Amino acid sequence: MHISLVAALLLQSAPEPDAQPPSPPPSPPACDSEGHAGFDFWLGEWDVYQTGGDAKIADSRIERKHNGCAVIESRMPLRGAGGTSLNHWDTNAGVWRQKWAGSSPGAVEFTGGVTEGKMVLTGIWPSPGALHTLVRMSYTVTEDGSVRQFGESSTDHGVSWQSAFDFTYRPKEDAPE
Repeated sequence: MHISLVAALLLQSAPEPDAQPPSPPPSPPACDSEGHAGFDFWLGEWDVYQTGGDAKIADSRIERKHNGCAVIESRMPLRGAGGTSLNHWDTNAGVWRQKWAGSSPGAVEFTGGVTEGKMVLTGIWPSPGALHTLVRMSYTVTEDGSVRQFGESSTDHGVSWQSAFDFTYRPKEDAPE
C-alpha cells in the first residue's frame, strides 16, 4: 500500500504533456545609464608612467564587468605588488564609489563623481600609528587620449593639500583592437 501511495503522488506531480516549463527569471537590467558611463574614458589596457616621465612603472587593465555595473582596475606594477580597484555607480546616492585593495593590509574607500569634466574621488587612507590621510584623486582625459590620475593628500581635514602622486595612463601600443 505504501508503494501505491508514492506512485499516486508522483503521478499527481508529473507535468501534463502539454504543460510549458517555467520561464527563466528575467536578466537584471544593464547598468547603461549616463551615471554608469562616468568612468568609460578609463576603460582599456594601459601603460602607466609617472606624469612627465618616460619610464613605464606599471601595466593596468580597466574593464566594465557584471552587466556593466562594475568597473574593475587591475594594476600590475613592474616592481612590487599590485592592487585592484572596484568602482561602481551608486544609483541611490548619485555618486561613484571605489574600493581599493592592494598588497598592504586594509583597503581604502573613495566616493565622488564627475566634476568640471574630470572624475574626482576622495577617501581616507588609514595609517597605522599615525594620522589618517585624506586623499583626493582626479582622473582627467588629456588631448592625446591618455588619462592623468593626480592624487593629493591632506592631514588637516582638507584645509590644505599636497601633491601625493601623479600618473599618466597611456593606451597600450600592443593592445588588441
